[in-house]
Amino acid sequence: MAESKRYISQTELESHKKPGDLWISIQGKIYDVTEWSREHPGGALPLLNLAGQDATDAFVAYHPGLAWQYLDKFFTGYYLKDYSVSEVSKDFRKLAAEFSKMGLFEKKEHGTGILLCIIALLFSISVYGVLCSNSALVHLLSGALLGFSWIQSGWIGHDSGHYQVMSSRKFNRVAQILTGNCLAGISIGWWKWNHNAHHIACNSLEFDPDLQHMPIFAVSSKLFSSLTSYFYERKMNFDSIARFLVSYQHWTFYPVMCFARINLFAQSFLFLFSKRKVPNRGQEILGILVYWTWFPLLVSCLPNWGERLMFVVASFSVTGIQHVQFCLNHFSSSVYVGPPSGNNWFEKQTDGTLDIVCSSWMDWFHGGLQFQIEHHLFPRLPRCHLRKVSPFVQELCKKHNLQYDTASFWKANVMTIETLRSAALQARILSNPIPKNLVWEAVNTHG
Repeated sequence: MAESKRYISQTELESHKKPGDLWISIQGKIYDVTEWSREHPGGALPLLNLAGQDATDAFVAYHPGLAWQYLDKFFTGYYLKDYSVSEVSKDFRKLAAEFSKMGLFEKKEHGTGILLCIIALLFSISVYGVLCSNSALVHLLSGALLGFSWIQSGWIGHDSGHYQVMSSRKFNRVAQILTGNCLAGISIGWWKWNHNAHHIACNSLEFDPDLQHMPIFAVSSKLFSSLTSYFYERKMNFDSIARFLVSYQHWTFYPVMCFARINLFAQSFLFLFSKRKVPNRGQEILGILVYWTWFPLLVSCLPNWGERLMFVVASFSVTGIQHVQFCLNHFSSSVYVGPPSGNNWFEKQTDGTLDIVCSSWMDWFHGGLQFQIEHHLFPRLPRCHLRKVSPFVQELCKKHNLQYDTASFWKANVMTIETLRSAALQARILSNPIPKNLVWEAVNTHG
């Protein structure tokens, strides 16, 4: 006689969601991933954030079909009592299965090799302009070209962190280190740790690091309550300094974006020299050292300090375009307080994300982020297929009466500034630090 199944309640499952005790549910079966969290390629944070709940949709989104066979070794023998699947989740899983049958996750047609050649060309022209010309204008343009090469290398780093863009894992890793660490000075290990947390906890003010920019920016007045960042493990204090900076954030947004990569440098160093487990730490540090060797050396070849400063500002400012793009998809979308939920994966991803409408010939400029909703739902999907699957996602959203927000690049910028301005005015109202004179009224009047 077959042994009867053993069940645990949702409440019992929720009691296993702390470090050293991580259980998750996938299709109603309970798995103990405590030990696996130390080896998990995506890091421990996604497992910790989704522990104690059903994580089926997130698992489907992030893992290929081959990954299912490895689940059995984590099976506890328990099943989730009264397990059910929403109609939205059913349709999402069907869609993921259909894309898999079509081979879309394996067909990578966006020409990474060609893009690498373009990056190499831009970089070479930039170096040539610095070394072989005495013109200040040429030096300025060389800085701008270097910035463009960083943008394109950023797209390769983004793609290679989600799926294998090269013919093998080894070459994929080489592409990551070359384009991220060596060329741009950004740790690919830090980026994956940060970006995975963002995807799992999309637009959670407490768990999504891409919204945790206090004291510089606050996308919602909810941050004025000095919430805790569970990613950075610190309190985001809304003190007098934060209040002052946030009050003017709609004016400082673009200037700050011009130098946002400085923060990425700092975060990379903090990550690589922290006590946390960093895969291939030696490779990462060596790649960063390569960047901090060639870039200062290149800048030093310019004839004077004025042109050196101009070159750095130009290269950083052009790359600021990409930092703005990172913000447009989420800053003006819905936010929430609390941990991410695996039970409404599709709803949370669509609710907190904005697509950018553009012609297909501009896809190179956005690097796939113009289809951010599709990317968040299917992060393993190569960017060359995002435009193709967009109608299917729109149809599913329409069927279940869910958000599918789109805007032009210009409109998305306007929406982002309006979001920052709204929070800025609320920060001023809370503190009223500056008397409202005629100039203030003229600048901040509505309508």
